[in-house]
Amino acid sequence: MKAKKLIILFVVFTAALAIVIFGRAVLFEKSSRVVSSQTHEKLPDKDFTRSPGKPHDPGALYFNFNQLDHLFRVPGEFTYRLTGDQYGFDALSFIITETHPGGGPGLHVHDVEEAHVLIEGTVQYQIGDTTFVVQGPYVAKVPAGVPHTFINAGSKMFNLIAVFPSKHPKTRRIGPNPLVRTAPRK
Repeated sequence: MKAKKLIILFVVFTAALAIVIFGRAVLFEKSSRVVSSQTHEKLPDKDFTRSPGKPHDPGALYFNFNQLDHLFRVPGEFTYRLTGDQYGFDALSFIITETHPGGGPGLHVHDVEEAHVLIEGTVQYQIGDTTFVVQGPYVAKVPAGVPHTFINAGSKMFNLIAVFPSKHPKTRRIGPNPLVRTAPRK
């Protein structure tokens, strides 16, 4: 039980650190305006997956978002993915989202637990058989092996950080996001 509490504390600390590191990188990287509501005037109508725009050194102490894989999923979620083993991490990976109102990932499952950190925004979750709405700031716990998804149930874009205690988490896509039609609007 003590080990479990230490792991949870570590994940929360790591998530907070990621917010500071990635948040500051975004705030000060004005030239590319990565993860900003001003970046995307019109959302794409098709999914895409793009490799990093610039190379990276796994031994570096920080990584800009243009050095990460960049994805878009209809109806409105951009993600930047840092898979730990490709960036010199021994036991961590991250996904940083730009989730627009009504947007969110398809239903999926990971082989490891996941923590979601959101400073501001409204999210409707489905984790297993449980559906709920939560207002930021919060940390959500997603157990390993449990199908889950979320949707931006608010009226403004938000950035969510997903933290994985693995240098290479595995993801299995299950299907479309069942919350897309049912998300409450605020």
